[in-house]
Amino acid sequence: MKMGFHHGVSLLHGWLPVTIEIVAIVLLIVAILRLTRRWWFIRVPIAIVLGVVGAIAAWQFTNNQGLASDPAPVLLWVTVGLMVGAIVIAVIGWPRARWWQRVAAILAIPFTIASAGVVLNQWVGYYPTAEAAWSSVTAGPLPHQTDMSALAGMRNTNPKTGVVVPVDIPDTNSGFKHRTEYVYLPPAYFHGATAPTLPAVMMIAGEFNTPGDWMRSGEIAPTIDKFTAANNGQAPILVFVDNGGSFNNDTECVNGPRGNAADHLTKDVIPYVEKTFHASSNPANWAVIGWSAGGTCAVDLTVMHPELFHTFVDIAGDLGPDSGNKAQTIARLYGGNAQQWTNFDPTTVMQKHGPYAGDIAGLYDDLTAMHFDRSKLPKGFKMPQVNENQVGLGGQDDMMGGGNSEVGAAEQLCAENKKVDIQCTIHTTQGGHTWQFAEAAFDSSLAWITARVGLPVSPAATGEL
Repeated sequence: MKMGFHHGVSLLHGWLPVTIEIVAIVLLIVAILRLTRRWWFIRVPIAIVLGVVGAIAAWQFTNNQGLASDPAPVLLWVTVGLMVGAIVIAVIGWPRARWWQRVAAILAIPFTIASAGVVLNQWVGYYPTAEAAWSSVTAGPLPHQTDMSALAGMRNTNPKTGVVVPVDIPDTNSGFKHRTEYVYLPPAYFHGATAPTLPAVMMIAGEFNTPGDWMRSGEIAPTIDKFTAANNGQAPILVFVDNGGSFNNDTECVNGPRGNAADHLTKDVIPYVEKTFHASSNPANWAVIGWSAGGTCAVDLTVMHPELFHTFVDIAGDLGPDSGNKAQTIARLYGGNAQQWTNFDPTTVMQKHGPYAGDIAGLYDDLTAMHFDRSKLPKGFKMPQVNENQVGLGGQDDMMGGGNSEVGAAEQLCAENKKVDIQCTIHTTQGGHTWQFAEAAFDSSLAWITARVGLPVSPAATGEL
């Protein structure tokens, strides 16, 4: 069952995206219609050339910055070119244009920008509906959100769903300036006169993110509600952290010029959650789930801090913290300090650490057309189901491990895991690098990770493989 802003007009398919694109094209055509030879042989070609240059520049910037591991759809660069062209047409076509041509040229600009935004959103699946986009822009409440002050009144009750509370975690140990973070408390948290000691799962979003993205864009609230309803209200505490500090600050969860994100997650967040919500301090009861760049963080945090985490789920992460090629990554993430790259590279960390004591395990869920042997899935894990409306326009990742291939990264990391006594399983699913895939992977792994962190899982909550 979907709730709140999860209902509404889809931004991923249906009439709204198509309407925006059609209106943009019509307005651009009206703005271009002129009868002079000088217009068609000089000014229109200028707009076309600048549009092409703009599209190529955007493509090169995306590749140079290592902003995406899935190739963008060609339509994205076409819409970027149209956006630039619309701006040029409005400027150079203003003199001698009729009033209706000027109106069309001005209106074409926001509609071509919106068209590029729609295609970008379809590629990554960031906003599933117009309502979700509006809620994010206006900082609206998340599903089941309540205030910390309301928790005491819920004590010794049996709520049907858990609640989400916004928290302002002190950055005393890290100095990392972060946004409001969120904590999900399952129904079982309120059973009894005092808070039980529950396990916890750190939830990390991708490169461009807000702490509420797992709820808004990933739409995982219905999944959690369904699971707790079938599992006697039992689920881990979920901690939706801020690993960026701002929407476009890609820290890759490391310490560096972009902020001490690693210290924030390990030295600020964990002690706060343990103290404030009575979460377990046993590393066997802590896990990390990450999507995209957050998946990279999940592996890195676990292998660097086995004293804090014993379980991870890496959903379409990379081989290691990544901000371009190795030289660019060292410059951008570590201020040119190559030793810091070594300190945060999960493969190097594992090789230096050697065999890990205790029961440490990870699950890699990634994208490819590869077929998978169901018998190798860990107990409690069910196959993700991603339908055609959940798959974005991004291409398939390179399953041979070239470039930033997540599947290649999963294979290499799992091989290194096994060398140092970390259990691991790779599951691959055909689909696009979208939030909808992340939600499907979360759904598939929830029962497994709940059992891993020490909670009972009823057969009704596990589902069938």
